[in-house]
Amino acid sequence: MGLTATDTARVLAIDAGNSKTDVAVVGADGEVLATARGGGFRPPTVGVAAALDALAEPVGRAFGEAGVTGVDVLSACLANADLPVEEEQLAAALHARAWGTSVEVRNDTFAILRAGVAEPRGVAVVCGAGINCVGMRPDGRTARFPALGRISGDWGGGWGLAEEALWHAARAEDGRGEPTALARTLPAHFGLPTMYALIEALHLEEVEHARRHELTPVLFETAAQGDPVARSVVGRLAEEVATMATVALTRLDLLDEETPVLLGGSVLTAGHAQLDDGIRERLAGWAPKADVRVVTARPVLGAALLGLDRLGAGTGAQRRARAYWETGRTG
Repeated sequence: MGLTATDTARVLAIDAGNSKTDVAVVGADGEVLATARGGGFRPPTVGVAAALDALAEPVGRAFGEAGVTGVDVLSACLANADLPVEEEQLAAALHARAWGTSVEVRNDTFAILRAGVAEPRGVAVVCGAGINCVGMRPDGRTARFPALGRISGDWGGGWGLAEEALWHAARAEDGRGEPTALARTLPAHFGLPTMYALIEALHLEEVEHARRHELTPVLFETAAQGDPVARSVVGRLAEEVATMATVALTRLDLLDEETPVLLGGSVLTAGHAQLDDGIRERLAGWAPKADVRVVTARPVLGAALLGLDRLGAGTGAQRRARAYWETGRTG
């Protein structure tokens, strides 16, 4: 099969995150032929081979429903593909599975970006468990960050915000830091009386490590009630998001052009007023031509659109694919 958009050409779109995976088989005309959902994609934890074995299950279900055994283009937007070298390694491993003649792997942030724009042009900042930012132009130029945590200069993300809130609350309770209601609201979330009790419970794993992410919404609730320390953390996140977007726009020579800036991920789509207003206020000063939008569509739509771009499909096909997910017919 070639890469010409014909009646038989198809795309396998994969959006694989840490907690879940969505796949879809899409015709060259944009018709969604099948969808399936699987578990998380975590090659750093289980290894590439095992991660792809897990991916094979929803892919097999989608292929069976669509009545195909392969596609022209496999468009995969994957968590943990943070560096170009990792994208290349994962692309080679996927190509060996023979699911698609052509394989294109991108970091999963690109899926959110493409889902929110009519053409592959713009910048997206995603803040969920972590934080990342990417940008693209139709000519293929991209801007990105390693997004590997503090070693690559990152600050923010749900896990980072929870740790920041714990840090401030602990210091407030023992006198090393400013007073903050976080010293009360964080332990109260787990039914505990003090920060000391919460610290002990976390250290002894009486509260599971994975539950720390539950403290991020508590941070935002405390900030919304006016706590100065909590509000300062939210303000810092707003500055970080606006900074990443402005840098990406600058790298792509888009700072002086009307350009979409997409916000995605659980933290940025939750409707936190202080955070939303703070991001827009900063971008109004730093990148006044940025068109800030929140993306709520499933990221697998972005993977499908990137695959249709690869096929050279027209705007009609893109509209048909977009309509499938935006009208809620998600399989």
